[in-house]
Amino acid sequence: MNHSANTAKRRLTAGCAIALAPLALGLAACSSDNTGNPLAGAPYDASDQIAVNAGDNGSTVDPAHPLKVTATGEEGKIADVTAVDTAGRFLRGELSDDGTRWHSTTPLAAGASYTLHVSTENSAGEQGRRTLNFQTKPAHAKRLGVTLGPDSGTYGVGQPVTAELSHKIKSAKQRRIVERALIVRSTPKVAGSWTWVDGKELHYRPQAYWPAHTSIRVRSRIAGLKIRDGLYGDTDKSLKLKTGDRMEAVADASGLSMKVKKNGKVIRSMPITTGKAGFETRNGTKVILGREGFVRMRSATVGIGGGESYDLGVHWATRLTWSGEYVHAAPWSAGSHGVANSSHGCTGMSTGNAAWFFENVRPGDLVTHVNSNGEDMPAFGNGFGDWNLSWTKWKEGSALRPGTQDTGGTSLDAARLRPQL
Repeated sequence: MNHSANTAKRRLTAGCAIALAPLALGLAACSSDNTGNPLAGAPYDASDQIAVNAGDNGSTVDPAHPLKVTATGEEGKIADVTAVDTAGRFLRGELSDDGTRWHSTTPLAAGASYTLHVSTENSAGEQGRRTLNFQTKPAHAKRLGVTLGPDSGTYGVGQPVTAELSHKIKSAKQRRIVERALIVRSTPKVAGSWTWVDGKELHYRPQAYWPAHTSIRVRSRIAGLKIRDGLYGDTDKSLKLKTGDRMEAVADASGLSMKVKKNGKVIRSMPITTGKAGFETRNGTKVILGREGFVRMRSATVGIGGGESYDLGVHWATRLTWSGEYVHAAPWSAGSHGVANSSHGCTGMSTGNAAWFFENVRPGDLVTHVNSNGEDMPAFGNGFGDWNLSWTKWKEGSALRPGTQDTGGTSLDAARLRPQL
């Protein structure tokens, strides 16, 4: 190394030493004694400075009245309020501008146990704390029951979650209360939303299909919540779901073939026949509802008579709609498989192919019909056509902000101090 390089190195080293000196002083200052810092000590007991209309510790209160917190000391102000019940539901509230009063802005749940934490601050910056436990009286009123579906188990990636209510909910405000209390969590996490089918039924689905091998937990936290005068939420329920492999079938009514994909790869192609003129199969995506090894199909049950009537025993029937659309074995129409559409709306195939399909799919798997002259599969009312709605349209059916699921107060700031929107 030449002389100029050595000189430069010495200058760089000296510069670094000078730059480190203020840092060392700063570190010394940070490690100094905190005596006199009002934040250094444990919070003082502010019980005598905070009044709560819930009474003393362990009291039972009427949930029809709002919770009120008042700073009674001359100097102390309310810094923070958290009220949460044993179900994990935070109570929303509003703090006055002068910091002396707080009140809840959503009703207390009936028959619930709450823990209230109030933080205070005096003029010297010292922090105070009051903690109070109380219960609310049970409500003597009608109960809103929630039945979550499907039953716990493993399903295909297209399976929606459903919630059926025991009473009709009409107003937007009441729907927000209900929807906010219906919690869906998944691993891996995916974006999803509820949509209201009508006043007594909701469906939940992700933006796209569930990922394969997803774990899903669904809970109702509606117990004790006031929905409206005379109607409170009933006991909480929950269920656990899983998804299997991603199984998708695409049935081409024009090409007269069905391709089945497993996790994105085509694993089987089969010749089929679909609905003939006047009985065209519905276009669109359908979620498999169930499987029946043998079913008696009678035309009278679907309003078909005259020369088109039939009464057949059908094997390996996989149901797609409540009105009677299936994928099934149709040996009587073997000459039409891959050649012509000859059914009354079902997707027929050989007995061997129908048995294979039956054994390799499960409820929640997907069958999409394309290139048919039939009507479009409706989103609701005839099975699960949920995936025929765009994500934008789906979100419009939510009573909450589009595309979000407000879990009822997991945001502490919103729960503690802000009024409900």
